[in-house]
Amino acid sequence: MLDLIIKNGSCYIDKDLKNQDIGIKDNKIVEIGKISNKASEVVDAVGLTVLPGCIDTQVHFREPGSTDAEDLHSGSRAAIVGGITSVFEMPNTNPPTSNKIEFRKKLGLAKNRMFCNYAFYFGATPDNASELADLKNLEGCCGIKLFAGSSTGNLLVQHEADIEKVFQSSSKVVSVHSEDEEILNMRKKMIKEGDVLTHPLWRNEECAISSTRRIVRIAERYKKKAHILHVTTKQEIDFLSQHKGNITFEITPQHLTIFAPDCYEKLGTYAQMNPPLRDKSHYDRLWYGVRNNFLDIIGSDHAPHLKANKEKNYPNSPSGMPGVQTLMPVMLNHVNNEKLSLKQLMDFVCENPVKIFGIKNKGFIKEGFDADFTIVDMNKKILIKNKNIESKCGWSPFDNFEFKGTPVLTIVGGQIKMRDGQILGEPDGKPLFF
Repeated sequence: MLDLIIKNGSCYIDKDLKNQDIGIKDNKIVEIGKISNKASEVVDAVGLTVLPGCIDTQVHFREPGSTDAEDLHSGSRAAIVGGITSVFEMPNTNPPTSNKIEFRKKLGLAKNRMFCNYAFYFGATPDNASELADLKNLEGCCGIKLFAGSSTGNLLVQHEADIEKVFQSSSKVVSVHSEDEEILNMRKKMIKEGDVLTHPLWRNEECAISSTRRIVRIAERYKKKAHILHVTTKQEIDFLSQHKGNITFEITPQHLTIFAPDCYEKLGTYAQMNPPLRDKSHYDRLWYGVRNNFLDIIGSDHAPHLKANKEKNYPNSPSGMPGVQTLMPVMLNHVNNEKLSLKQLMDFVCENPVKIFGIKNKGFIKEGFDADFTIVDMNKKILIKNKNIESKCGWSPFDNFEFKGTPVLTIVGGQIKMRDGQILGEPDGKPLFF
C-alpha cells in the first residue's frame, strides 16, 4: 500500500515531459510508471505538469529581529503557496547568523514551524574566518553569505584583505551580495531626498561590476566556489559569461520582469531594492544571459518590509521586496511567452541549485529521491493581489499583474501542503542535507 500516487500528470523526468504515475511511500519516490498499486491518497494530475519541488535559493525571513515584517513560519507559508518546496534563508538578522550558537538557535526556531524544507546561510564577518573553515558537516548549512556592500542588517566585509580571508577559509560555496562599499560611500552625494529615481544612480553599474571583478579574482586565486547573487548589470553578464566553472550566478524574477524608469514611476519606493532595478538595456542583457544559459539560478531575493516603512521618504525607505510566493507564477508566465523553456526554468530552480550547492535527494523526479513536487497548471491565469500575499508584509511589486501558469499543488515530503492556494496540514518541513 502506497501513501500517495500522483496519476495522469505530465511529469518532468530526465529533462522531458512524460505521462507517468508517481508512487510515494515514507516521504520517498518509490515507483515511476503506470502504477496499479493502491494508495491511501491519489492526486489526479490530468492536464497538469508535475515538476520536481522547486527551490528558492535566496530568501530573507527576518527571524530573529524583524519578525513584524516576516518570520520563518509566515515566510514558509508564502513559499508553499508559490509552489516552493525548499528555501535557503539569509543570515542578516538581528543578531546575525554568524556563529554556530546563533546558527543552531535558528535551526531550533525553524523546527515544526516551517511548511517548506529549509537551509540557512552562515554569515561572513571580518573576524569569523576560523568558524567559516569548519562548516562542512554543519546540519542545514547551505553556504556562506558575504556582503561586500552594505544592505539590510550589519553584516559587511568590505576590505579586500578581509574578503580574501573569507575565501581562503571557506569550506562551502560563498554567495556574495556584490556591491563595492567604497564606491557606494563615494557616490552618496547622488542621493536626492524624496527621489527614488536616484537609487540606481547612487548604486550604479560600476559599483556592481567593480565588486564582481574583485570577487571573481579572489575566488579564482584560492580555487574556491563563488556564487554572485542578484546580478543586475549588462557588464556583469558579459564578464561572468567568461568566468564559468567555480563561478556561478543568479538573477531575480523582478529584474527579468520590470525595469527603470517605469518601475519607479509606478511603484515609487516599493521598487527600491539592492542592487537596484535598472534601465531596459540591462534588462535586455539579463535576458540575453538567460537565453544563452550563462545564468545558473533564479532566486527571488524575497526581502519583505512593512508598507509603513516602504512608504517613508527616500532614502529613509528600506530596500527589498517580497518574492518567494510569486517566483514561479512570474517565471511560468515567461515560459508561456517563450522567453525561456521549461527545461531552462527547471535548470534554474531545481537542477542547478542541487549541483552547485550539493543538496541531497532533491531537484529531480527519480526513484529514491525525496517526494517534493511543484504541480502547475500551465494554462491557469492568476491575478496577483496584495490581499492574497501570505507574507506578513502584505504587498507585492506584482500587485494587479496577471500571469499565465501557476502552481496549484505543493507536495513536501509526500504530504500535500497547498492545494489551489489553500494551505493544508502541519508545518513539518525538514533541514536540507548537503
